[in-house]
Order: sequence, then C-alpha cells, then structure tokens
Amino acid sequence: MNLHGVWAIYRFEMARALRTLWQSLVTPVLTTSLYFIVFGGAIGSRMSQVGGVGYGSFIVPGLVMLSLLTQSIANASIGIYFPKFTGTIYELLSAPVSAMEMVLGYVGAATTKSVILGLIILATASLFVPLRIAHPGAMIAFLLLTAIAFSLFGFIIGVWANGFEQLSFVPALLITPLTFLGGAFYSIDMLPQPWRTVSLFNPVVYLVSGFRWSFFDKGDVDVGLSLAVTAGFLALCLAIIAWIFKTGWRLKR
Repeated sequence: MNLHGVWAIYRFEMARALRTLWQSLVTPVLTTSLYFIVFGGAIGSRMSQVGGVGYGSFIVPGLVMLSLLTQSIANASIGIYFPKFTGTIYELLSAPVSAMEMVLGYVGAATTKSVILGLIILATASLFVPLRIAHPGAMIAFLLLTAIAFSLFGFIIGVWANGFEQLSFVPALLITPLTFLGGAFYSIDMLPQPWRTVSLFNPVVYLVSGFRWSFFDKGDVDVGLSLAVTAGFLALCLAIIAWIFKTGWRLKR
C-alpha cells in the first residue's frame, strides 16, 4: 500500500479544515447551545423525561448524530468534488495511488473531522445537562461506523455532483429531514400507529436508536439491528464506490 500517497491526501484535506478551524469550532458550539435553549428550554420544561431519561440528556445523541451525518457528507463530498471542479482529478487518477488508497485519504480525513466535531458537541452538551455513557465501547463504535459510512456516502455524492448546488441538495432535502423524523428529538414509541411503523422504514431511526442505546441502555429498536443496518449501509457504499472506480463513472469526463 502506498502510505505516502494516502498520507498526502489526508494531510491536504486536514490542512484545508485547519484554515477554517475557528469557524469549525465555534459553529457547532453555538448551534448546540441554541438547540438546548430552544428544545431543552421550551420543550423540556413541558416534557421533563422521555423513557425515564431527562429530556435535555435524551436529545444529546440525536444532536450528535444530526451533525455527524451532515458534516460527514459535506466534508467528503467537497473533498472529492474540488479535484473534479479544478481538473486535478486526472492527476490523481494517473498518480501511483490506487482507488482504495484515494478513498482512504479522503474518507479518512472526512471521518476524522466529523468525529472531532461530534466529540466537541458532546463536550458542549455536558455543560448543559448531566451525561452518562452506559456503553463507551458501543458509543465509539457507532460514532466511527456512522462517520465512515456517511463519509463514503458523501464521497459518492461528490463524484455524482455536477455543481455546487447538487452538493447541498442531498443533505438539505434528504438527510436533515430524515434525521429530524428519525427520533433525534423524540422517541418513535411516542408516535401513534401507523406512523410508528412508517418510521421503521427510515434508516436514520436505527442509527439514532443505536447511538442512544450506548448512552442510556435503551433505544427504540434492538441494538443488534441498529448495528446491522449501519454496517449494511457502509457495505453498500463501499460496493458503489468500487463500481465507480471500475467503470470510471463521472470521474473520467
């Protein structure tokens, strides 16, 4: 494996993030604070607990997951889209770097940035509400698997996109609504039928539920099923990326 090539791509992407470090740190802190002021203050005062967990603490995993999904997609999609936009993608494709090594560099950097952001949000949330992590190992596993899976998904979007508008199309019109409707700020057990059954077709429900289980030892669906859905989505994204590099779809034109 060409580790120098992987490291060069990874370092370049991380350096791009460091140029906007202050903005990258301040934005999630302010956003998290606003969520707690609005949701924790307005809704939490009327709904003190959900499933035996204080409402302020209950929404923390959903907040982390919302940022993790959107930031993983944004970081990876922009990372691969810019070489396409500037034409340097051809230099990458002709360099002694394999498809796997290229994906490792871009997705690794996107995953690193997203995980750091998730930890910053957790640290900010701990200033507002008491937090306990019942299963630290499972929390890290869900954090990493989700960040990797959606960074791979973002990589696919970056290859697919033909303009900056398309880069924001999927996160704005698909991922964010699915996250809000996926139990990020409520338990789907609170929904009447048939809406609870309909919610089970939303894949984000399984991500949020599994991540919440790692904190409070309880979730909306079985943790094994949550893990299987997350791993399945990751495997699907890997298969699509392998097909993209095999066929050159939207890379060589």
